[in-house]
Amino acid sequence: MRRSAAPRDGGARLGWQLAQLTWPEWRHAPWRHLAALAAVMLGVALAFAVHLVNASALSEFSAAVRSVNGKPDLELRAQREGFDETLYARVALHPQVRAASPVVEIDTVALDARGRRVALRVLGIDPLGAAAVTPDLLPRPGIGGAAPPDAGADRRRIFDPDAVALNAAARARLGLEGAAAPGGPPEVLRLLSGNGPVELRWTGRVAAGGPPLAVMDIAGAQARFGWLGRLSRLDVRLVPGADRARVLAELDLPPAVRAAAPDEAAERVSNVSRAYRVNLTVLALVALFTGAFLVFSILSLSVARRLPQLALLGVLGLSARARRRLVLAESLAIGATGSVLGLALGTALAALALRLLAGDLGGGYFPGVAPTLQFDALAAAVFGALGIAAAVVGGLGPARTAERLAPAQALKGLGSAPAPGRRQALPGLALLAAGTALAFAPPVGGLPIAAYVAVALLLLGGIVVVPAAVAALLAGLRPPRHPLALLAVERARHQRSAATIAIAGVVASLALSVALTVMVTSFREAVAEWLDTVLPADLYLRVAGAGAGDTLVLPPGIVQTLAAMPGVARVEAQRVTQVQWAPGRPTVALISRPLADPLRSLPLVGERAAVPAGEAAAWVSEAMVALYDARPGTRLALPLPDGRRVPVTVAGVWRDYARQSGAVLLAREDYERLSGDRRLNDLAIWLAPGAAPARVQDAVRARLPDAPGGAFEMASAGEIRALSLRIFDRSFAVTTWLQAIAIGIGLFGVAASFSAQVLARRKEFGLLAHLGLTRRQILALVAAEGAVWTAAGTVLGLLLGLAVAVVLVHVVNPQSFHWTMELRLPPGRLAALCGAVLAAGVLTAWLAGRAAVGRLPVVAVREDW
Repeated sequence: MRRSAAPRDGGARLGWQLAQLTWPEWRHAPWRHLAALAAVMLGVALAFAVHLVNASALSEFSAAVRSVNGKPDLELRAQREGFDETLYARVALHPQVRAASPVVEIDTVALDARGRRVALRVLGIDPLGAAAVTPDLLPRPGIGGAAPPDAGADRRRIFDPDAVALNAAARARLGLEGAAAPGGPPEVLRLLSGNGPVELRWTGRVAAGGPPLAVMDIAGAQARFGWLGRLSRLDVRLVPGADRARVLAELDLPPAVRAAAPDEAAERVSNVSRAYRVNLTVLALVALFTGAFLVFSILSLSVARRLPQLALLGVLGLSARARRRLVLAESLAIGATGSVLGLALGTALAALALRLLAGDLGGGYFPGVAPTLQFDALAAAVFGALGIAAAVVGGLGPARTAERLAPAQALKGLGSAPAPGRRQALPGLALLAAGTALAFAPPVGGLPIAAYVAVALLLLGGIVVVPAAVAALLAGLRPPRHPLALLAVERARHQRSAATIAIAGVVASLALSVALTVMVTSFREAVAEWLDTVLPADLYLRVAGAGAGDTLVLPPGIVQTLAAMPGVARVEAQRVTQVQWAPGRPTVALISRPLADPLRSLPLVGERAAVPAGEAAAWVSEAMVALYDARPGTRLALPLPDGRRVPVTVAGVWRDYARQSGAVLLAREDYERLSGDRRLNDLAIWLAPGAAPARVQDAVRARLPDAPGGAFEMASAGEIRALSLRIFDRSFAVTTWLQAIAIGIGLFGVAASFSAQVLARRKEFGLLAHLGLTRRQILALVAAEGAVWTAAGTVLGLLLGLAVAVVLVHVVNPQSFHWTMELRLPPGRLAALCGAVLAAGVLTAWLAGRAAVGRLPVVAVREDW
């Protein structure tokens, strides 16, 4: 059958070359090219899935905040203890105010039918005022799926001080979906407050989304939860055309009250979670980075297999430029196909993660949110382009090899590239120097952008200097006495230009694996040591619920009561609350506790500063230094829960791995003197020698007769430590999986690289067989060369990984999360990792050698006849 002539048009001619030259090669070795395609697909899929999960969770959380806050023009807020409700009348009567809706916000705990605690936010609203500002908070009649028989009477229950309406999340968590029939008696809910249990009747539903939420009449909320005369916020809508700044000036707000944007809460969560989301996305792109080296290895193998064909086509007139375009087109085809499949797979993975994990990939930034998948076309285009770019970059080296091919020499098997000189290592050294310099750059917009670029430059620079580094490592190696070992070492020494192809995947994957292993180990050991410092007591008691510290407090006199118990040696009390330091930023934890010796009881870093006489000393976390420049010796205006600000001086800085947004610690006597707040919500209990912890816990619970059983949580220091480390491991579970995928891609790249090298030397093996070497000796030679090159790659990957780990530990973590740690090396895990890579390299070289030496010697050298 006559073949069709090649078309003259450039694009059509390239397509014809792909069909005639590339497709037969892909059909001959489908699994290798499918592996390259799968690497690009996995890299794109993981990065896109992580982005979709985080974006969907953030969007859902923002929508829930908007439904709760409504659409006011502004919100008037103070600190957590609120402000005087007399401000409401002044605001509502202003001529430029169209509507004003007062709100009381209370974080508390509800008990379900089994007595389990459920964190619940209670909003007290004025139904008449909320209708114009926050319609999603208006209770809807009925507690079942249908309206009650007497809908009018049921609507009047929204003014009942004992009636409460629940959103879908609250009904699900409390087990109330379908619990009562329409028109039947309402369910009784048991909530906890500082004055004891509060029983309310569930009489309706609210459309607001997000975490568990209960809505009731504002008068009932103020009376039941001790908020008489106070408000949490005022939602204000102005008349059209009103000047916001002028209205605020005329209102003459109290110093403790500020005007906030309605979306401030969503913005705070977005800001505090941004570093985590970006870091996770960058980590997911690691698989795509190693996938580029797999494409490089696969295409290098493909070019090596087709050298005689490409050389013959070169003799027949195929230009060097056309050969380069052909290989780049192959890489483009791999990248485009892998990216399309990766986007589809990433969408499916994101949908599965949202269903199983509810949008939480370990950071815990979106509690109580059950997001739905929201596809992002722009992000799909970006990640698809990254997949294509990675494949094309991986194809640049093989394309250059095909372009620089000398056809006549290649037809005789003499096309090996010369050994690189010293000057060829200069670009790699320049990349390493640039990466080192960028590691010292400050963050950009609160993100370690320069550090990410530094890591990429260090990896690329390390791979570029591989040939020179291999030469340096082998230069000091004494020539072995065994002939086969001598041949393996000398060939590795003189053919080190092939080392870039052979061990680039080893260096890239191992360096990234070493860096992530060291970073996670350093962080985990730092957290473990920090827990040992901040948990000196035997038992700890705290109020239940993450945000219930201002609603639920310990009974007065509890410290003296427990200290007098048998088996108790000492009791220390602690007060923990949250204050808004700056608009648009997350709240800062304000902690007060006894501080007899801060040097022993706090994990201090840096130097201490002298505090002026008569002024309170504040001990701040590292995040306060990064976010608010609160360095030792700085004088701060500390906000208190009642809205006042008092002067304090920073005495020192301590490590706090529990609060990313900052914490300020005051001595108990200083806090009570400045604020007048004597409430307590945490206790640390030291046991007497020989006391049984379980018996003491039972006795402590018995000393709390006025508190409901679910109001407090008690645990030993060991239990808290174990739980904290489990949470840490869960947070880094995604990191571990992404690291494993990157290692797998890198190890497959090792196999493909050695296959390319061995198949390109089939004539050499045939000649060695003619000279008398047995098949077993040739396999030993191949395995020895694999051991030499893989050992060199392992050493280089280990050193490069340690350099990247320094950047991750000392630059990326402080700039992302505002805490520091010491670099810790896990020798056992690093040795196992390096040993596994070395064994995999030797094994794959041996397996590739078996395939190459399986041909008859005469067939292997027949082209030379």
